[in-house]
Amino acid sequence: MLSEALLCFGASSVTIDEQESYGDNDEMKISSIFTISQDVKECISQAADSIGLREMPNYEVEMHDHTDWIKQTQESFHPVKVTEGLWIVPEWRKPPDVQAINIVLDPGLAFGTGEHPSTKLCLLLLQSLIKGGEYFLDYGTGSGILAIAALKFGADRSVGFDIDPLAITSARQNADLNNIGPDKLLLSLVPSKNDHALDSGFSREDMRTQDLYNARIIAEMNKYDVVIANILLYPLLDLAEAIVSYAKPGALVGISGIISEQVPCVVEHYSQFLEDIAVSKMDDWACIRGTKKRNQA
Repeated sequence: MLSEALLCFGASSVTIDEQESYGDNDEMKISSIFTISQDVKECISQAADSIGLREMPNYEVEMHDHTDWIKQTQESFHPVKVTEGLWIVPEWRKPPDVQAINIVLDPGLAFGTGEHPSTKLCLLLLQSLIKGGEYFLDYGTGSGILAIAALKFGADRSVGFDIDPLAITSARQNADLNNIGPDKLLLSLVPSKNDHALDSGFSREDMRTQDLYNARIIAEMNKYDVVIANILLYPLLDLAEAIVSYAKPGALVGISGIISEQVPCVVEHYSQFLEDIAVSKMDDWACIRGTKKRNQA
């Protein structure tokens, strides 16, 4: 959980070593890479606070030259088999199965590498839901992995929202790696309630760069056949109504980025918007799916 929060708050990559024992207790060691310009302490503090840790984790900072961290980052990522016929492949690796659906990523740029259980759960859910021709919304797109996957599964169009401009850039680069253009994958900062991204302070050139010229399409409510939000617990609770509002009545909504013990709280909160709620789990992580109630505007 802390590992994904670190990615959300600025880490370029994260690796977890659960095998070694540190001190008197068995602890988890997380190695993260940050650029020299980042405030590491602030990033760790924000990440810890976002998941409810009461104390700041112990950490050490080591300096490496530019080529070292690029090599270290690349060596830490390998192709990930999500299920039979579905792989996530770093752009510098060869696909293990060229006949499979291969989603090519630069995994160090934003959250969503395919390795995390919450991402795998969302990919499996998405694969089961997309039948062909759907409009899909990835709320909190990160690397763009889910939006890209939806198109490869047969969706007609994907839209990705994020609060981080760097995530939008990352998702566009990853879309390019998969030969997906802005006619199929639209990307935007999360639209505000008032302007729906039409007056977000960007110049017209910026709007073209981030696909915001499609703002009318992006911000339309009750439009999407499938909506998935794979973010953190507190944003999922705070933004529940906004997330569900983009789905058509009767459309499928997936919620992930939570651990098993948080499921009852999230289910209770979303039950005012969704029905036929079901839960899938993997390695103590959970994905909740439900159908938007038809009386929800």
